[in-house]
Amino acid sequence: MRRLAPILLLLGLAGCASPEYRDTSVEMTTAGPVDLERYQGRWYEIARFPNRFEEGCVGVTADYTLQDDGSVKVVNTCRDGTLDGPVSTAEGVATKQRDQGDRLDVTFVPWLPFATGDYWILDLDADYQVAVIGSPSGSTGWVLARTPSIPAARLEQAYEALRRNGYDVDQIYLTPQG
Repeated sequence: MRRLAPILLLLGLAGCASPEYRDTSVEMTTAGPVDLERYQGRWYEIARFPNRFEEGCVGVTADYTLQDDGSVKVVNTCRDGTLDGPVSTAEGVATKQRDQGDRLDVTFVPWLPFATGDYWILDLDADYQVAVIGSPSGSTGWVLARTPSIPAARLEQAYEALRRNGYDVDQIYLTPQG
C-alpha cells in the first residue's frame, strides 16, 4: 500500500519468508455463496494479521466495485503512520475462483499472471456488514466492516471464525481508524 506496494505484494506472493498465522492442517471453510453486488462498496479494516504490504498503515479502507465482466475492482487506501498521515492507494482486481463468490483471486500486478493472492471470505453476516477474510496459506487475514468500528461482541465472533479456520488470533493487529 505504500509506494512499493505492488513489488512487495509480488515478493510476498512469490514465496518470500512470510509469516503464517494459521495451522494449515485445519481445513478452511468459507461463508458459502456471496452476492458480490451486495459485497461491493467501502469496507473499513478493523483488524489484520501483520503483512509487508500494509506495514505502517492505519485508517485502512478497501473499496470494491463490481465490473461488467464479473471481476471486482479493488482500491485499498491507507494512511501512513498516523490517521492524518499521507494517503497511499493500491489498485487491483479480484476474480472468482468459483461461482459462489466466496473465494477470489486478487492481484495488484495484473501483467504478471502468477502474482495473485487468495481472498477467501470465511464469514459474512446476513446484512453484509462484517466480513472475515483469510487465505489457505495463513499469511494474511482481515476483519472488515462497513463502519470504522464494531462492538466487542461482534469482533469476538469474527475472531471465532478465524479460530475455526486455524488462525492464531493472538497475533492479530487492531487497525486504528478515524
